[in-house]
Amino acid sequence: MTIQERLTEAMKEAMKSRDAARLSAIRMARTALKNAEIEARAELDDQAAIRVLSTLVKQRREAAEAYRASRPELADKEEQELAVLQEFLPQPLTAEEVAVIVDQVIAELGATGMRDMGPVMKQVTRRTVGRADGKQVSTLVRQKLSGA
Repeated sequence: MTIQERLTEAMKEAMKSRDAARLSAIRMARTALKNAEIEARAELDDQAAIRVLSTLVKQRREAAEAYRASRPELADKEEQELAVLQEFLPQPLTAEEVAVIVDQVIAELGATGMRDMGPVMKQVTRRTVGRADGKQVSTLVRQKLSGA
């Protein structure tokens, strides 16, 4: 079952159970996926859907942080949406798993310093899309390359 099919099924369940918050988050995700399809002029595969959902997750996380100090009720709403969206993404990688991937990419590319950060990040991002936070990956790559 594709991510879009899972979203459709979850939307039907949310409608039946009258879960307005969940329904809203799922509709928002489906709209973002539909807009991406229109922009690409093609149907999205699961990898492309994961990229779109990852972007939405990142936006919700950042919004929740921004609202936390002044508008806690909005931060809570963003965190609820974040939790719903994460259900449709693959299981996140642990820090150790990300470190292993970074080490593999550095070895494969023969990266020796910070000037190799771009190519390393490109490869690591491809392998961790939707499963690791880009900011954490970037920090880890920078640490490994500066110590390499």
